[in-house]
Amino acid sequence: MNFLSSDWIVTCDDNFTIIKDGAIVFDEKIIEINTKEIIEKKYPNSLFEYQGNGSVIMPGLINSHVHLEFSANKMSLKYGNFISWLFSVIEKRDELIEQATTQLIKEELQKMIASGTTTVGAISSYSLDMEGCLQSKMNIVYFTEVLGSKADMIDTLFSDFKQRLYLAQKNKSDRFIPAIAIHAPYSTHPFLIREVLKIAKEEKLAVSTHFMESGAENDWLNYSIGEFEKFFKDMLKQHKSLQTPNEFLNAFKGIEHLSFTHCVEANKEELEQIKKLKASIIHCPNSNRLLNNTVLNLSYLNNIPLALGTDGLSSNYTLDMFLEMRNAFFIHANFTPNELAKKLILAATINGAKTLNLPNKGSLEVEKDSDLITFQIPEVVDEDDLSVAIILHKTYINKTYIKGKNELS
Repeated sequence: MNFLSSDWIVTCDDNFTIIKDGAIVFDEKIIEINTKEIIEKKYPNSLFEYQGNGSVIMPGLINSHVHLEFSANKMSLKYGNFISWLFSVIEKRDELIEQATTQLIKEELQKMIASGTTTVGAISSYSLDMEGCLQSKMNIVYFTEVLGSKADMIDTLFSDFKQRLYLAQKNKSDRFIPAIAIHAPYSTHPFLIREVLKIAKEEKLAVSTHFMESGAENDWLNYSIGEFEKFFKDMLKQHKSLQTPNEFLNAFKGIEHLSFTHCVEANKEELEQIKKLKASIIHCPNSNRLLNNTVLNLSYLNNIPLALGTDGLSSNYTLDMFLEMRNAFFIHANFTPNELAKKLILAATINGAKTLNLPNKGSLEVEKDSDLITFQIPEVVDEDDLSVAIILHKTYINKTYIKGKNELS
């Protein structure tokens, strides 16, 4: 068993419980968590490893949305406009995927572990990142993605998707969990969406999709005009969107564990539909900024659960969730600092667990998985300021435990 103590324990449970001068006892599961004074009485002969001045113990972070297959990108792709970026992805795709070796995927996942992330929702378009994921110590919800809107390619695309999903299911474990992703309403044929969601319902798999990421997507889905018009005419010989936003959202009725990523252009009616679907929204602020998209208005979410992701290195400079939280902290000015910091920390922990259908992760509670991190911050006098201090002043991660094992030792 492990016995740790720290100045602060941030449980990230539904009540955002904070324990001052706390201690935690765990193996693969959390056994005890309380003040050090109380727990030491239960374990009088045990030596608790104090994490140092200003120490914090909290759950490992959950990156609910990341693309690993483009991890070789640094500045090969074009930022500043969604369509320009998309064309650059198409142009550089083969080159970047070839460079994203199993070793590179493993290294990027290990960097994430070193920066405090213990679980990811990995969106895989080609399943070329699977071996790297399987060899990593990370907890991975692996979303086999379907995309393609050309009618004459549907059978081929669906067959390829089913083969890749079968391979993911064949490798299922308590650390590698298969799931399904639909790329986006503009890029996926309604037939593929319908058939893939049938599988999701039958297999009870979590589902994720991009939705309303850009103004170009909004213009195309609603009016078949805008920057996407030339793209679809030239690339796919399509002159009209195959579905409206309403039709797309309605297709997801009956999916139990559902998330929509980005949603920066979603209007109030669409957000209400997402709420009725009991879905989460995954916020990727760095990606939205680099592609010059709108800022997600968190005030409009109206109790829709919020999770946090980095997206991939195709549209981000880092997969560090603390940096994602820090940048988001300065983007959303319509919340007080303490309120926003708490919201972001929950988005990166328990809300991420709920989004990915991982009931045993995301918070420090007895009998949950021992996925936790330790680090230090400057002295905090007022407990109310702790969340802000974590986002602004967190130093390097001292320990990252996954299922009770320190993966940084």
